[in-house]
Formats: sequence, C-alpha cells, structure tokens
Amino acid sequence: MSAHPTYLTDASDTVFQHLLDDWAEAIVANDAERIGAFASPEWQLVDTGGIIPLKKFLDVVGSGDLTHETMSFEVLSVQVYDHTAVVVAHGRNTGHWQGQAFSADEWATDFFVWQDDRWQCTLSALTPRRL
Repeated sequence: MSAHPTYLTDASDTVFQHLLDDWAEAIVANDAERIGAFASPEWQLVDTGGIIPLKKFLDVVGSGDLTHETMSFEVLSVQVYDHTAVVVAHGRNTGHWQGQAFSADEWATDFFVWQDDRWQCTLSALTPRRL
C-alpha cells in the first residue's frame, strides 16, 4: 500500500479486505503487539458494553482474559475521503471472555486514517446482527 489513498479506486475494497483479514489473523493469534499495530494509539472499540480504549483491549488480550478462536470479515462498503476511510463489514467471531465461550455475528464499522504511509484504524463500532 505505498500509493497515496487519493489514488485508491475500486481496489480499495480489496485493500481493506486484506487489511481486515490480516488484523483478524492477529486477533486469532491473540497477539496483543500484532493487534495494536493495526490501530492508532487513540483507537477505541464501541460495542454494547460501552467504549473500550486500545490499551484496555490489548491488556485483556495480553492477560488471556479475552481470546479468539475464529474471526472473519466480509467487506461490504468502503468510502475513501482523502486521508480517511470508512469501512463497513459483516464480521463473525468466536472466543472466550474470562473463560466463558462466546460467538458474535455483527456489523463492523471501522474508521481508518492514512498516516505513517499506512492505514491505521482509529475507531471500530460493532452492532449485533439481527437475522
């Protein structure tokens, strides 16, 4: 991804699909350092439990309180505005929170910024998917 984001066209769906696939792989590896590399330091996760800052998320992964066995994303929409991108995806994952199994089927909305010659996520909002 050496191209300036202004030059991304239809390939942006593919670029962000690969990016989310790589991020999911880091999450399934339960590797806090790799996970953090995809996010800006001010990243936040918004879900039904509230707002979780990057440090707290990485701390629970590092402690083993949160683990993931599976994670997948299907990119549905990418909107690029100069140095900002909004990505909407259908996500599914399974794992354990403090020893209790969970599974999730949700819509993920990720906000990315182009900085340091790469896309970094600044905010992820999760919405449970209703069938």
